[in-house]
Order: sequence, then structure tokens, then C-alpha cells
Amino acid sequence: MEFDIAIIGAGPTGLSFALSLRQAIKDHDLNVVVIEKQSEAALANPAYDGREIALTHLSKALLTDNGSWERIQSDNISPLMAASVLNGNSEYPLHFEAPTPQSATQEQEPLGYLIANQNIRKAIFEEFKHSATDNITLMAGRTVASTRTSLDGGYLTLDNGDEIKAQLIVAADTRFSSSRNQMGIAAEYNDYGRSAVLCVVEHEQPNHHTALECFLYGGTLAVLPLNGNSSSIVITVNSAEVPELLAKEPGEFCADIERKLNGKLGALKQAGDRFHYPLVGVHARRFYTNRFALIGDAAVGMHPVTAHGFNLGLAGQDILAKEISKAAASNGKFWSEAVLQAYQRQHMPNTRVLYHGTNTVVGLFTNDTFPAKLARSAMLRISNHLPPLKEAIRQKLMHKQAGPIFGLPALPRF
Repeated sequence: MEFDIAIIGAGPTGLSFALSLRQAIKDHDLNVVVIEKQSEAALANPAYDGREIALTHLSKALLTDNGSWERIQSDNISPLMAASVLNGNSEYPLHFEAPTPQSATQEQEPLGYLIANQNIRKAIFEEFKHSATDNITLMAGRTVASTRTSLDGGYLTLDNGDEIKAQLIVAADTRFSSSRNQMGIAAEYNDYGRSAVLCVVEHEQPNHHTALECFLYGGTLAVLPLNGNSSSIVITVNSAEVPELLAKEPGEFCADIERKLNGKLGALKQAGDRFHYPLVGVHARRFYTNRFALIGDAAVGMHPVTAHGFNLGLAGQDILAKEISKAAASNGKFWSEAVLQAYQRQHMPNTRVLYHGTNTVVGLFTNDTFPAKLARSAMLRISNHLPPLKEAIRQKLMHKQAGPIFGLPALPRF
């Protein structure tokens, strides 16, 4: 079987990439295949996994452009109107409000949007299926066994023995990408030795659509505000403590969170299951090689404290799709090194700074030595009292358009 572009992975980034290529596919008669290990039924009806994704304004714009945003029900979109960061047992916050409208006719824009991972995946897949043509093939329930390229193209061998040839292979197969390894692209791994335990809780007091990030001693606690009197709770602890947290009765679990929040949300009641995820960061040393490119978590998988991982994936696929479309419209060599190099040149600087900057902040805010505690407190106070710095952080939280998003990290995405 021969195609122009083979995409490994039908997650949000892989499918968004296929959607971003629709016009190029139509204009230049390109044939695209998407290969995914999950069944089509699982893609169409993804299970709730506990993760609430914080989307920036740029991500909303990209999802709107590809038709997915309209497929997310408004009741499933929680606007993020404010965010506060707390250090240790201190009640002094670094606080951000959504910008005030410049005129009475303008609606107030939120800092961002919180949407369940399940609903984002479902919406993107629905749009993918709705816009599918004979030029786009989905191979669900198939795993890529081997990946290789040569001067004349890329070659994939599937688990059932089928072979696929493509002019270009694009991998969006998670941060533990086997195709990345097979293509010899080195990556920096960071096993943080910590895990996130998360669940939804209902509470007595309103959350005012305000996110809380509490850097406590021995772990972190994040509150991601959902619609109504409910929020997603994210506890980050040493991975050895996870079994104990998961074993707690709902009442005991919620009482512990109430104490850590000093009663800010009143009495809590667990709604649904608890989930846990080991935290591992990864950054590929390069994003392409001969006729092969990485997007999404296969290129860079972030610690969730920055909320950038999902957003970077959407931004990266958009950059690559635009470079491919430009090349297809001019010289037709969309698989060339010049095209892939242009993608890396635009995407690599942001991901590299954010990845290493995030690791630095994670190290500082999980270090409970006395000097680290002082540094954390000083950082929050300095940021609060320097309006230009605070505004820069707020603009990065919102991230309205493509371009550099350097600066201090935002709040967690799940």
C-alpha cells in the first residue's frame, strides 16, 4: 500500500494534523493514512480518564479552524477566569485575573478553557470522520511494528505483516514513541519520581472559575474549576505514596483535601473515580530525520504543571501542516529536508525553553529545603509587585496567537 503521508497515532495531535492538511489533500490530491492501535469504537467513544485539559486561546483558535471546537458542547467548557499560586502554608497568593474588557460592548475573555480530555478527543474524532474523504484512510486496531526510511520514501510494517510505503512518515505515537527510537532520534527523559492523583469533587462554596496551585511541603495540590460547584483535584506526590492515596475512603480523602485548602471550598464530596498517572517528561533532540517527523508528545512531553503539553502539540502540528502545504503548492516536495527543517526551526525554540524551564521550576517548587522555600516565596512576591512581569505571565497563560511563549510556567493541565 502506498500513500503520500502516513501518520502514526490517532490521538488529538495526529487527527488534528490530518484535519490541518485537508485543503492540501484536496488541492494536490494527496493520500493520507492514519494508523492507530485503538479500535475505531474506542476512538469514537473515549472513556473518561480524569484529565481536564487547560486550553489556551491559540488552541481554541486552532480547534475552531479545523472544525472541532463547535463539536464540544458549551456545558463541557469551563472558562478559567482567574488563577492563584500559593506557597507552603502561606495565604499570600500570586494572583491573576482575566483582563478587563476595553469597552462596555466587549465580553470578558477568560484566561483559558478547561475541557475534559475525553470531550476533546471525541470532538476531534467526530470532525475527522465527518470530513473524511477517499484520500484519507484510517487503519484502526493496527500497531506499527517497524519504521524505516530511505532516499525514496518511508516504510512501515504493521503487526499483521502489511507494509506501507509513504513519501513522509509523521509520528504522533506518545512520549514513549517506538518509531522515534527505531529512527534513531535520541530523546532526553526525565522521570520525576512523582505521580499525579486526580478526581472530581463537588463542594459547598463556589469556585468562581478560579484555579488554585498550592505548592505544599511534600507535594502539590491543584484545583481546576469546572462548571457548577465542582472542581478537578490534582495531587502530585512521590510515586511511593500513590497506593496509600488510592486506598483512602472517599470521606477521608476529601477531608484531607479540605484541610490542605483551609476550607476554601467548604465541605467536599468525591464524584467519580480517582485516577493516577506517573509523571515523565521527554524532549526529542531533534524533530525530524530523513522523510520522518515528530509531533505532539512524540516530540516533547511536558510535566503537567505548565499546562503546555497539549497546547504545544496542537501548535506543532499546525506549523508542520502549514510548511507541508506551502511546499505542496510550490515545488511539491513536501517531504524534503528543507520543509522539515523549517518546522523544527519554528517549533524547537519554544519547546526547548519551556521544557527545561518547567523542569527548573518543578525542581524549585518540590524542594523543601529552607533556601528553596525562601526562593519560592520571593518569586511569588516579586512577580506580584512587578506589573510588566505579571502581565507577561498572564499573556503567556492566555497565548492568543502563534509565536514565542517564553516566560514563567502556567497552571497545571490536569
